[in-house]
Amino acid sequence: MNQTYLICQLLRNNHLRDVMAAPEITAEAIAEPRWLTEKERQLWLELVEFSNGLPRAIDRQLSRDSEVSGVEYSILASISEASPDGVRSGDLAARLQWERSRLSHLLRRMEARGLIGRCAASTDGRGQEISLTEAGWAKIRSAAPGHVTMVRETIFDPISVAQQEQLLLAIGRIREAFTERGLW
Repeated sequence: MNQTYLICQLLRNNHLRDVMAAPEITAEAIAEPRWLTEKERQLWLELVEFSNGLPRAIDRQLSRDSEVSGVEYSILASISEASPDGVRSGDLAARLQWERSRLSHLLRRMEARGLIGRCAASTDGRGQEISLTEAGWAKIRSAAPGHVTMVRETIFDPISVAQQEQLLLAIGRIREAFTERGLW
């Protein structure tokens, strides 16, 4: 049984003696959490709001300027950077860190719009090779300048080079902490 769940149940029912006597519950499990300071809480909430708002802002810019969503742009950009022969759908899913089912749904939609083409993989015939159509190439070429301008003006221009380096270091360390816990 999950230690946290057991502790919560025992504490909820006012059985502190049982919590202390249960052999499967360690001292670490009942230790007081390291609550966030007010500054840490403020930073955490700002980070959550930023991470939720960034994809929406990207979607708005791309939809407004290029009639493509942020996820569609990610797919187009990834395919455009792949081999001229295309990219296998499984490799594309791994590159984007998406579930295959999510990618498959988006690829069907993009194929219906004429942005991508799919064919059986030439190497084994089991997988699919995804490539950009002429319309897909035209879409990524027209969307990229406005997108990179938005990225430059909203992410890089407001902060100094030193702040950019600090941000890169901080994001890397945060990602490592998540990765070490098997959460990334």
